[in-house]
Amino acid sequence: MKIVYTGELDPRLCKSVLGETIPALAAEDPDVIYLDADLMNCIGTAKWAAANPDKGINCGIAEANMIGVACGLASVGFKPIVHTFGPFASRRCYDQAFLSGGYAKNDITIIGTDPGVTAALNGGTHMPFEDVALYRALPGATVIDVTDPTMLISVLRQCVNRPGVKYIRVGRKQYARVYEDGSELPIGKAVTLREGGDVAIFAAGIMVHEALQAAKTLEQQGIQASVLDMFSIKPLDEEAVVEYARKTGAVVVAENHSRNGGLYDAVTQVLAERCPTPACCVAVEDEFGEVGPQSYLQKRFGLTAEHIVRQVLAVLGRKG
Repeated sequence: MKIVYTGELDPRLCKSVLGETIPALAAEDPDVIYLDADLMNCIGTAKWAAANPDKGINCGIAEANMIGVACGLASVGFKPIVHTFGPFASRRCYDQAFLSGGYAKNDITIIGTDPGVTAALNGGTHMPFEDVALYRALPGATVIDVTDPTMLISVLRQCVNRPGVKYIRVGRKQYARVYEDGSELPIGKAVTLREGGDVAIFAAGIMVHEALQAAKTLEQQGIQASVLDMFSIKPLDEEAVVEYARKTGAVVVAENHSRNGGLYDAVTQVLAERCPTPACCVAVEDEFGEVGPQSYLQKRFGLTAEHIVRQVLAVLGRKG
């Protein structure tokens, strides 16, 4: 694994990566089967599914039923990958994912696209800030917030053969490039992107880029920040949390979802039990989403490098 971050966007769209990786997985493994809730065109799988109707199934706008079908397939040995937009992949079908998936011990991989503010112009109804909290509460689940296209390929390949319910949240458009093509990112292991002794910034998803930009600004002010990619929200790399909390004595968590039940809760639970440390959060507060371009929404909900800098300064004021 090699870090190649420069702040530039990866030329690949995440939806294109999904449209290539899902068919590749199905070609490699006869047990892999793909289900979608009438959104195949949105991730580029429609033509492939039409040519491979035994491998790609459009379940229509019936997400709960789709999860039930996927769990039935899993119960007889298939490895289902299901896709729909984030709110429909989480709150709309949560009962089925919980009972037919988790409780019944059926292994399924759920991809929720356009999570949080990446839903953009689809608006508040399509803007899940609560999806991470829901899936974190499901016993035995895996929850991933993707950082870039390279990571998307790595975690999707891992999830297909990983037991339990796996929830992958990822936008469909471009992300900042962080990892070299072909890098493997083991689920459950944080990645240290930058070392610094004054504060630790734990970030996931689109907020990794914002955290790295914030670290550059802080460096100009004489503040050295460690930045860790916490893409694996569950299982969380607790040892990394404790190590960097002890090393820096101050923590900021940056996430593109609600602070209630998300990465901030996961990190601060570890801190409370193992290493009490001053902490601040950059996340969506107790609010619903709204319509707008992603750039506007990030400012509207404080999901920016500038807000991270302010929170770092605030937490350093409480440090020791």
